[in-house]
Amino acid sequence: LSIQGPVATLRLNRPELANRLEVEDLKTVQQLLAQVNSNQDIRVLRITATGRHFCSGFDARKISGDDAGTLFEATAQALEQVRPLTIAAINGGIYGGATDLALACDFRVGVQSANMFVPVAEIGLHFYGSGLERYVSRLGLTVAKRVLLAGERLDASQMLSCGFLDKMVVDMQELQAEVDRFSSHLASMAPLAVQGMKRHLNSFARGALDMNTLKDDIRRVQTSADLLEGVKAKAEKRKPVFIGA
Repeated sequence: LSIQGPVATLRLNRPELANRLEVEDLKTVQQLLAQVNSNQDIRVLRITATGRHFCSGFDARKISGDDAGTLFEATAQALEQVRPLTIAAINGGIYGGATDLALACDFRVGVQSANMFVPVAEIGLHFYGSGLERYVSRLGLTVAKRVLLAGERLDASQMLSCGFLDKMVVDMQELQAEVDRFSSHLASMAPLAVQGMKRHLNSFARGALDMNTLKDDIRRVQTSADLLEGVKAKAEKRKPVFIGA
């Protein structure tokens, strides 16, 4: 984990194994997400990786244990619920449960050489519940069935057309430039507003919206210094400076 001002970057760094995740890695990711959550100065979290692959998911040789599946699901849930806005910078192949980690992010940018594949049906594994829910709510039932039931491999163009990718770029150099640009843009947004809307948009997608919490967050933003600053900056034709209060 590296932090530069309001932007944090979590990098998977086991390229010789296609950035495969082990039990201890998942625990570490959860610890780092908690660290990010506790730092109110962080407004954007990017997830990226070293090498030709983004992530090959969990070690298939160890996936039969209930604890491993539960831990992977908890990691994806923690990533979806993390306070800052999140970007998955997909530098190559993304496989298995790693596809759900990317879906748990708010935005996904990938290179033209990216591809995705989830071989759960081929090895006799039942994907965990919240991952199924994310696939359907983010990509729709038809795409979810193509990927999870039929084991269809999608290239970057198909990932873009089905909504898995928000944007496709040519290569790693362009990926870094686009993610840097987008991170700066997101970091400039009013944090109370975007973090509250993120939370409730995800709840809407799950069919689990809490109206009382939504109303509380709306009232909080309506009385915030950030809203006053935003309106003032608009009138003065300048860029607002938000403090998250």
